[in-house]
Amino acid sequence: MATFKHPAKKKRLIKISKQTKWAPFWAVFKTYGKGRRVHPSRITHVKRNWRRSKTKV
Repeated sequence: MATFKHPAKKKRLIKISKQTKWAPFWAVFKTYGKGRRVHPSRITHVKRNWRRSKTKV
């Protein structure tokens, strides 16, 4: 990718990079309760990998 990125494209890339992160730890407690041990990736809606699925940004 080019060093200089167009601001609109950069904005879209930032949004997509935020979507790939796991849900926060407190969201797990809120959803499943304190006693249940669940990985945060389980409640993350948009799961994306740079190699598996392309963004078409």
